[in-house]
Amino acid sequence: MNRINISFHSKQSLPFNLDEIEVWIKRVIDREKRKTGIISYTFVDDEELLRINKDFLNHDYFTDIITFDEVVDNTINGDIFISLERIQDNSSDSASFKNEFLRVVIHGVLHLIGYDDHCSSEKLLMREKEDDYIELFHVKH
Repeated sequence: MNRINISFHSKQSLPFNLDEIEVWIKRVIDREKRKTGIISYTFVDDEELLRINKDFLNHDYFTDIITFDEVVDNTINGDIFISLERIQDNSSDSASFKNEFLRVVIHGVLHLIGYDDHCSSEKLLMREKEDDYIELFHVKH
């Protein structure tokens, strides 16, 4: 079974058609030579993501994304929680909001694929992958 579930628990709206986002995510996973399993995206507000961060990771700070890895072999499965408020705060206008939205959405998938961002070289590779896949989204749309 392969599907991407998107649920929405935020006052803000999404800047893209959800079907386009799903197709894009599956293309990224395919390009990384992995299989799409079940990936659940939940869009929440800052307070809910802070609660998740405290309850599950013992971190007491705001973040834009939390990813729970449930990958099995080459099949990408996981739960991804994203704060649209953090994305809005990290962007300066509607165009940058859309790019930041795409960056955070694909950032979670890249973590599930196995990329990390703990040190500067990992952060650089992660940013390059994000940029490449954001460009892939824009080429098709």
